[in-house]
Amino acid sequence: MSYLKSLMEEAKKAADRTNEIKLRKHLNADALISTLRKRFDKIDDHRKGKPEISLTDALMSGFAVFSLKDQSLLSFDERRRKIPLNLMTIYGVGKIPCDTSLRDILDGVDPNDLRPLFKETFRHLQRGKVLEKMVFMEGCYLLNLDGTGYFSSKERYNSSCMEKVHGSGAVTYYLQMLGAAIVHPDYKEVIPLCPEMIIKQDGSNKNDCERNAAKRFLAHLRREHPHLPLIINEDALSSNAPHIRDLEENNIHYILGVKLGDHKYLFQDVEIASKAKETIEIIITDEKNPDIQHYFRIMNDVPLNQSNQEVRVNFLEYWEENTLTGKTQHFSWITDFTITKENAMQLMRGGRARWKIENETFNTLKNQGYNFGHNYGLGKKNLSVVFVMLMMLAFLVDQIQQLCCPLFNALWKEWKTKKSLWEKIRYAFHGFVYESMEHLYRTLLGWVPIDLRQ
Repeated sequence: MSYLKSLMEEAKKAADRTNEIKLRKHLNADALISTLRKRFDKIDDHRKGKPEISLTDALMSGFAVFSLKDQSLLSFDERRRKIPLNLMTIYGVGKIPCDTSLRDILDGVDPNDLRPLFKETFRHLQRGKVLEKMVFMEGCYLLNLDGTGYFSSKERYNSSCMEKVHGSGAVTYYLQMLGAAIVHPDYKEVIPLCPEMIIKQDGSNKNDCERNAAKRFLAHLRREHPHLPLIINEDALSSNAPHIRDLEENNIHYILGVKLGDHKYLFQDVEIASKAKETIEIIITDEKNPDIQHYFRIMNDVPLNQSNQEVRVNFLEYWEENTLTGKTQHFSWITDFTITKENAMQLMRGGRARWKIENETFNTLKNQGYNFGHNYGLGKKNLSVVFVMLMMLAFLVDQIQQLCCPLFNALWKEWKTKKSLWEKIRYAFHGFVYESMEHLYRTLLGWVPIDLRQ
């Protein structure tokens, strides 16, 4: 009896604790899901007549697959058959399609119709002043760009698939994506923008490439966010004259990696200037760890390469040396910012934050429940692209929760890891009925573990 009484007391404390947590009006999970559903309603249905399942219900069901981190459409279909009520109450799905119907409906959706959902969600972040803490330098946001693959097969393909012909004559069909995310060296969270697909373009027999995708991405970016102050952060493959001209035309700053093997003329110029003592060289002892030494070599207004003398860039070379272990790391970048002793450290931190597009974005999508790279369906037209877009929207909503939802973060702290958190959410979703995602979160946070040995 005393044990039961203590359990009741603990349950009351847990309930009181959850009630104290207040949510942001427009930036909680339910508000963001509602925003997406309203935007889905505005997309014209590509099907004729009066379909039994609305396009909005199909798109919302597809979003729910990735929001709940279902490992396959069969897992989602089992949820649909066994306990559909939460899909209706939380995600607002009126009629839930089976996995086959879901694929058939989404295959005909134009991926461009999903672009406004990223912009609308981003606006909520701006209005809520959440983005202010992500400002990196001189009022600008640091935007990482990088490509990654999400489909590969030697047997399955459609007209969008690119082709790699092997020496044996065998063909690998594949699809890629140019991902984009606003990052900051001081934060784990990233804010993904609408990705650009690297796929065969309509009517073309040629493979697409990251360079062309970047050009399309910049055009979309400036149309959707004409005044957003940005610093593009990319690897050494992007340090070419055509891309730099594109960035300048779109009024976008840049920090781009450079390598000796690809930019011999640039490095030779800097080396000659260094011997003539025409470069700026700095040594800084790390404030937190005196064993770490930061070495900088700076040269402003140098030509990018011999064939593009008119493209002038500013060069930053950096070494980090651990005097205790003897380990040294070396990096180099070009930028359009005039480099000084005062901003060299910040520019270096921005350049080194490029890995966040890989670790905090792609690796999270692949290894923390989103199953990026799993073939949910290739389709004949747009199915795989639509699924990737819905996955990125689910990732965006989750990152916003991580940035500014105390209830989500309390849950994450309680269950230690994201993987464990997603498992608990799916378990709760599968076994009980909730009126909202907030209701589910608060219920999970109020759960009291019972030791059956008592």
